[in-house]
Amino acid sequence: MSDTWKDKLYEPSDELIAVENVNYEGPEPHTEEEGPREELISIDHVDLSYSGNTGPIKALENINFNIFPGEFVCVLGPSGCGKSTLLKIIAGFISPTEGSIKLDGNEIKGTDWHRGVVFQHPPLFEWYTVRSNIAFGPKMRGVPKEEYEPLVEEYLKKVGLSEFADKKIYELSGGMKQRVSIARSLINDPEILLMDEPFGALDALTRESVQDLTRKIWWETGKTIFFITHDVEEALLLGSRIIVLSRHPGRVIEDIPVSFSRQVIQDCSTDVKFSAEFYKYREQLLRLINSQ
Repeated sequence: MSDTWKDKLYEPSDELIAVENVNYEGPEPHTEEEGPREELISIDHVDLSYSGNTGPIKALENINFNIFPGEFVCVLGPSGCGKSTLLKIIAGFISPTEGSIKLDGNEIKGTDWHRGVVFQHPPLFEWYTVRSNIAFGPKMRGVPKEEYEPLVEEYLKKVGLSEFADKKIYELSGGMKQRVSIARSLINDPEILLMDEPFGALDALTRESVQDLTRKIWWETGKTIFFITHDVEEALLLGSRIIVLSRHPGRVIEDIPVSFSRQVIQDCSTDVKFSAEFYKYREQLLRLINSQ
């Protein structure tokens, strides 16, 4: 994938530079033809209700937004607002009561390898080695051994676990297990990676390390990521876009493009979180969530 997607993520919606009455002498410059940007995931009027003791209870209400290729979409909202429920619908674990969710124009019905999922507590095979866990997906899909083995080594390197490849899962720390989970999802080359509060159970230092890893993999691969979190700073430091859900039933109340993740990568520093602009966005998001 070219780096064009990175620029599209941060394109301003309003005119930045106006050019008038400019004369140019020389050859006609060559430009690539670009059509309209097409969504990867389209979420259309999605509701989700479940049965309660006193009748149906609505968990999500009238959810409408698109996810475009290469985006890192973070979802924030009060506890119980339906963030994880929305992720489960996109993953195909459950179906919406109303509305539809489509991947590349095709309605999502059930799970498949096109959507990788990383949970807070990785469902890894404890008695398998790190290498065997990462290889599990391609092996079950019938990918020839000579094709998936080099990929296993590649993803071991990407997540910094090459020297732990033959360790059993129960021998690893929490951060290492989460790295295995990320590699196991990515090796299938899903069209979107769904992450449900993946770092919530980690200590602060490990959490920051795995955040850095995830941001780096996203930037280098162009993989689309849908990320659930309760942490406003985490959303700002990772996302290219933040969606805020209301209190139960969950509705989209804000959809904000942000560029701090790009600054972190380009400056190789998280000092951006001490800037006035970062504090402005942080306070705006906290007010939105706490006002629910």
